[in-house]
Amino acid sequence: MDFNEYQNAAKRTLYGNEQVLTNCALGLAGESGQVVDLVKNYAFRGQKLSRQELVHEMGDVLWYLSQIAEWADIPFEEVAKANIAELNRRYPTGFKK
Repeated sequence: MDFNEYQNAAKRTLYGNEQVLTNCALGLAGESGQVVDLVKNYAFRGQKLSRQELVHEMGDVLWYLSQIAEWADIPFEEVAKANIAELNRRYPTGFKK
C-alpha cells in the first residue's frame, strides 16, 4: 500500500463536520502523546515496550496525519516525498555527528 492509497482508505472512517481540521490536529497531539508515553515508560520506568501497542499508536498518528493532509487537499505521498527530499538536502551523505 502506498501513502495515497492509505489516505484514501483511511478517509472512509473520518467523521466529517466543520471542525475536521481542529479535531484531527487535537487527535494527532493526543495520539502522539500515547507514543511518547510508551517510550517514556520504557526508558524511565523499566516497562516492557510492547511492539503491538507501539504499532497501534503509531497507526493512530498516521491516520490523523493522513486526514489533515486530506482536509488540506494534499496527497499524502507528497508529504512523504517532500520530507525525504528535505532529509536528503540536509544530510546528503546520511546523518553523522
